[in-house]
Amino acid sequence: MSFDVVISNGRYFDGTGGPSAIRNVGIRDGRVAAVTDEPITGTEEIDATGNWVLPGLIDIHTHYDVEVLTAPALTESLRHGVTTVVVGSCSLSTVHVDGEEAGDLFGRVEAIPREFVIAAVEEHKDWSNAEEYIRALEARPLGPNITAFIGHSDMRAAAMGLERATTHDDQPTAAELAQMERWLTEALDAGFIGLSSQQLLFDRLDGEVCRSRTLPSTYVKRREMRRLARLVRERGRVLQSGPDITHPMKMVLALLRSIGGVRKPLKMSFLAAADAKSNPVGYLFLTGLARAINGLGGNLRWQHLPVPFEVYGDGIDLVIFEELGAGAAALHLRDEVERNELMRDESYRRWFRREYDKKFKIGAWHRDFFDADIVACPDPSLVGKTFGQVGLDRGLHPVDAFLDLVVEHGRALRWRTVISNHRPRILKKLAVDPGVQIGFSDAGAHLRNMAFYNSGLRLLRHVQQSAEAGAPFMTVEHAVHRLTGELADWYDLDAGHLRIGDRADVVVVDPAHLDESLEAYAEEPVDAYGGLSRMVNRNDRAVPAVLVGGRTVFRDGRPTDLVGRVRTGSFLRAGRRTPAPAAPVAAGG
Repeated sequence: MSFDVVISNGRYFDGTGGPSAIRNVGIRDGRVAAVTDEPITGTEEIDATGNWVLPGLIDIHTHYDVEVLTAPALTESLRHGVTTVVVGSCSLSTVHVDGEEAGDLFGRVEAIPREFVIAAVEEHKDWSNAEEYIRALEARPLGPNITAFIGHSDMRAAAMGLERATTHDDQPTAAELAQMERWLTEALDAGFIGLSSQQLLFDRLDGEVCRSRTLPSTYVKRREMRRLARLVRERGRVLQSGPDITHPMKMVLALLRSIGGVRKPLKMSFLAAADAKSNPVGYLFLTGLARAINGLGGNLRWQHLPVPFEVYGDGIDLVIFEELGAGAAALHLRDEVERNELMRDESYRRWFRREYDKKFKIGAWHRDFFDADIVACPDPSLVGKTFGQVGLDRGLHPVDAFLDLVVEHGRALRWRTVISNHRPRILKKLAVDPGVQIGFSDAGAHLRNMAFYNSGLRLLRHVQQSAEAGAPFMTVEHAVHRLTGELADWYDLDAGHLRIGDRADVVVVDPAHLDESLEAYAEEPVDAYGGLSRMVNRNDRAVPAVLVGGRTVFRDGRPTDLVGRVRTGSFLRAGRRTPAPAAPVAAGG
């Protein structure tokens, strides 16, 4: 019996967490048709001797909403074995807003150039509801599979207008709230995995009219949230959100909504469980809270990035400064001359120093310029130093040293810091915690600030290295399950497994090359964003092959001739079996 593709002699993992074994996998019509230790043949044959054969990885938190319109192959995820990505995170989607509104929502929050967001949505948007949005995506040459949340800020801005949607004085009228409920119902009926909202108060809007206001979903009152959450709960779908970490009791009350009681539990996926330098014991509170809520009948999961959260900044352009009033004030000014004038002002510097010195205030950034290394600067004598050390050398407060260099060099001053997940021991604890989901790459956003496209591979490396050192903390089978089947089952997606009859989304991993190359960064221009240089990962020898829907899309780090030309991925509708494209669908449909 012949197959379309045969992957032979690899160590096969089915995504359930069950034992692995050397097997041959036969693929036909986009699905797994055979798993056997007997020899089989196929039209295309991939020798996986010495390699692992896994279900394609699932990335549960991306911001590819704009890039998927202009470059739907999404190769930066695909090349690392990610075959399913979730868009519509953090209350942001492009289902209902127009181009200007999308630009204001995505431009500053996700550090995607606003003008390109506007152009992409205005050029490509030919949909008016969730079902039409799905059809529009599937008319493009998708590389990986896509699934989506509907964004609360998207719906609120479209229903109320962005200006009214971002004030506490204006709440939706009865008709506007009913419209949001209809849109949410349409999205859930179409197969969206749920609703994403956001309560974090340091995500700021771009543009002119509403610039520096927080996202529309942060202005929501209890009645609106309750009515939308009810629809999500009734369908058994997911509410994704980020809590207001500055008000712990409000966060706890929001999470308690997951508990069902006489109702079914509300699935909640929250941002994020991290071992933050700013709060070394905070992760204990978050994971303990999840255990308590789930023990009372809830269904809560924290999202977690399973690698050190390393970020890069160009001058003062970095989202972590949004949580400081002084930082947000500088980022509010787009004109460089005005911004520099502000940063020279002594009263502004006193403000920045006061906030910087509040080390115990709850926030994401550790507020330590001695833990911030300069990696590029027109003055080469500064490269390798921290801003704190520069301050000591010059007899300045670290804040003044930082601001002096930003004023002098602008975006040519490039620096890095790790804000969380820096302790391997805690990373291991979080990786196995049942109240935690593995994900949170933010792929497609913060293009100059970070690159976690290969974070799943880096978890596998951590597992393998720990086992080789005689200190295992989880099996490879368990790690694969965490990255694939566990996520697919929780979000109710036709993905994440490699059993007979399952979708043939496959990644072949060479464990011998799960090495230091996974930690390195490279730069790649993004044509869709005017050639902007994006931080990426390059570890091509670690991933010999990637298949989506039974079609090979990457071999040895190179895309096949299908990529960007025909559709290999599909929109995965929650709760439904999704066939692979019956025949290649060319670009433009």
